[in-house]
Amino acid sequence: MKNYIDLHMHSQYSDDGEFTPSELVEMCYEKGMKIMAIADHNSVKAIEEAKTKAKELDMIYIPAIEIDCTYNTINLHVVGYGIDYQSDDFIALEENVLNQELASSMKKIELTKELGFDVKKEELDKLSDNGVYTGEMFAEVLLNKEEYQNNELLKPYRPNGERSDNPYVNFYWDYYAQGKPCYTEMIYPSLKEIIDLIHKHGGKAVLAHPGNNLKNNYEIFDEMVELGLDGVEAFSNYHSEETVQYFYEKGQKYQIMVTCGSDFHGKTKPAIELGECRCPFDEEFIEVELKKNNLI
Repeated sequence: MKNYIDLHMHSQYSDDGEFTPSELVEMCYEKGMKIMAIADHNSVKAIEEAKTKAKELDMIYIPAIEIDCTYNTINLHVVGYGIDYQSDDFIALEENVLNQELASSMKKIELTKELGFDVKKEELDKLSDNGVYTGEMFAEVLLNKEEYQNNELLKPYRPNGERSDNPYVNFYWDYYAQGKPCYTEMIYPSLKEIIDLIHKHGGKAVLAHPGNNLKNNYEIFDEMVELGLDGVEAFSNYHSEETVQYFYEKGQKYQIMVTCGSDFHGKTKPAIELGECRCPFDEEFIEVELKKNNLI
């Protein structure tokens, strides 16, 4: 079985990413990947460098961005593939999100105190290069503070704990994600607005890891397709076999692209490997779909 495509990973231009774009391309090459895309959070900064490195290694690179948006109050991620990434619209999008994140980062410090933890701005600044503090950064600081070594709240994230496979991001999901105690609201565009933005710039809009975002509301995916989605990331590291099958069948039903992505970040998700997309089939059919949609 041929697995050689990974269309969802993050570079250091995502606040929770670790590696440079060139490093990611080289890592994919060493893993045997032939087709790849870096889809940073609300940012296109990695694309030019990654494209250049991929060309050197004779790999196929697809420009991409993962954009935060909402549908029926649910926060979602949509990946835009094949976009005209040099448009000022994407620069404006990134600046808007950055300004909101800078403000919410200070609120997170206060909310973390309400959990019983003291985290100083200076400690977070050692992990952030732009003043944005993610839930994963709070986890890294707290799990490495001597005074919290035996803290009950942190035990699940320590070695052999029930949430220790990806401790930093699991801590984020448990305490900083939508609906959790340290969540800070962000005003994101609607799903329809983002689909239209991606289409405006020649791209294809694909719903990322729906099993992770839709939780038990899978039925609303049908409504989302009607808004103009071009594809669904059925093959994701976050999906069970049942979830993979569900969204694969939805893709077939609506005759939209079915894509694969590991959502590799590096240290914030150490259990996730590049190319690990839970795709049980030969990935040649994904390559065919990419060609049909003029993405490669």
